[in-house]
Amino acid sequence: MRKEKAENKKMRRCNTVTGILDILYIVVIVILVIHLFVLQIFDPHRYRERGKMQRASHNFELRGDIFDRNGIKLATDRIYYNIYARPVDYSKRENPEKLAKLIAPVLNIPQQTLYKKLSDKSIKVIAIKKNVDRDTAKKLMKIIADNNFRSISLDKKDEREYPQGVFASHVLGFYNFDAGVSDGIEYSAKDKLEHVVKATGYQQTRDGKIIYKFSTDPVAPTMTPKGQDITLTIDAAIQHVCEKELFKAIREKQALRGAVIVMDPKTGEILAYAVAPTYDPNHYQKATNTQIKNWTLTDVYPPGSTFKIITVTSAMELGKINEHSIIRDEGKLKFGNYTIENYDYKQRGAPGKINLVYLFEHSSNIGSVNVGYLMTHREFYDMLKKFGYGEKSGIDLPGESSGLLASPKHWDKGIHMTMSYGYGTSVSIMQMVSAVSALANNGVRVTPHVIKYSPEEEAEKVRRIPTISPETARIITKLLVQSVNNGKSVIKSDKYNIAAKTGTSRKPLENGRGYSGQMYTSTIGYFPAEDPKVLIYVVIDSAKKGPVWGNTIAGPVFHEVSEQVARILDLKPDKIQTKK
Repeated sequence: MRKEKAENKKMRRCNTVTGILDILYIVVIVILVIHLFVLQIFDPHRYRERGKMQRASHNFELRGDIFDRNGIKLATDRIYYNIYARPVDYSKRENPEKLAKLIAPVLNIPQQTLYKKLSDKSIKVIAIKKNVDRDTAKKLMKIIADNNFRSISLDKKDEREYPQGVFASHVLGFYNFDAGVSDGIEYSAKDKLEHVVKATGYQQTRDGKIIYKFSTDPVAPTMTPKGQDITLTIDAAIQHVCEKELFKAIREKQALRGAVIVMDPKTGEILAYAVAPTYDPNHYQKATNTQIKNWTLTDVYPPGSTFKIITVTSAMELGKINEHSIIRDEGKLKFGNYTIENYDYKQRGAPGKINLVYLFEHSSNIGSVNVGYLMTHREFYDMLKKFGYGEKSGIDLPGESSGLLASPKHWDKGIHMTMSYGYGTSVSIMQMVSAVSALANNGVRVTPHVIKYSPEEEAEKVRRIPTISPETARIITKLLVQSVNNGKSVIKSDKYNIAAKTGTSRKPLENGRGYSGQMYTSTIGYFPAEDPKVLIYVVIDSAKKGPVWGNTIAGPVFHEVSEQVARILDLKPDKIQTKK
């Protein structure tokens, strides 16, 4: 009886456990069914994508090319291949000896050397050769296909190449595919250069075999998608002239650095943009930060006497002076413990009363100060803002500085005084180009740019900002032309009336307190004055050899560049030729 009860109890326990297991089994089945239902009905996208990632390769895309305005290629992509071997995939038909015998002649590697490399089975993936050109890769791929080799693979790579070397390096910049770093146009136009209009995707297995479906375009695997090409406003011939003359001047004058910019003042198109020191973007890794940096955009400096153009123009626009105004010039002026004087005060003394042509021709500091004092702090500041100082010019290159222009509430008489002759503010080279372009373009300032835009893009990206009246622009141009033609400046031309001004300014110390013994020398101008087609700005920093003045250092570069540019563009002379 007891034995029967024990067996019944054991049976009930077994039935209970079995029932629980049945319930758990049913629950697991229900959960699995629900899970599969959710995956297939409600959330299939995520897992389909994961499946594709296991068998799909990212499309190989080329970056768009960069050309100058005349179609000369300045940047392009070079396709090359890295060759690898996987010992784990060796078969009887592709042993190291056979592989070496067939592949070594194509890759120009000694057969015995390659055999030893392929025989090392301790390495999972053997790098046979890198940077193999396309023609060699095609020969190798034929051998692989003919012999049905599985252990040899080709890794397709892309490298940015700059056929012209150091040419226009600070405009082009550089690009590294592996690191994803870039500069210059390669950075600012990244979206366009990488934008593939008609990219056709296709899937591959892990070993590179194409998965053909009904929707697969059979031509797609044979095509390499490419981004959009970009045409620059740069004229290679003018760029070459500017670089040649700039590098020559820096070498001869033992200068630290320099720049030459040539722009069409009516469109804002930059025809040449030479910067020194320079570097080869093909080997940018070897360049120093000083060489790579486009200091013409990032750094600011006191413009010196070229700024007198802006002071006089501002006063004239405000009605403080006119074309025939006579200005006091005492030769020197004392302000507190500080005395300023004209550069030629020791030779000429105090000129007394001067006109505006004399002010420009002799670069009168005192005359400029007295013109500046005719304006209030706020009036002068507002005019400088109109010329674009204190803000970026908007050029389509990265790294531009806004310059330094203090609010008028922080001005005193001393700041106002130094501002009048180019020391109270710090500007970038591109700001000066943008500001003076208003004089050459009937009072309208245009955004400088190095990309050649379509009419639709230009309307969006290129600003046209009324700055001064056409009459003021005409009068200042006339005065500048007279000052150049009256004097013996090296920038004077036999064929063209050039509206220009030279400048010399002391270089501030690194900590910003006081000035060093080095100088910035510069010349800015435009021509033909009757209908300006070209604006040129030359800046040379810290020349050490010869008399260091704008007319002696930057002036000769300006003269040579202007002569060559006029010839290249076939500009019509506007100067009446006199018979000797």
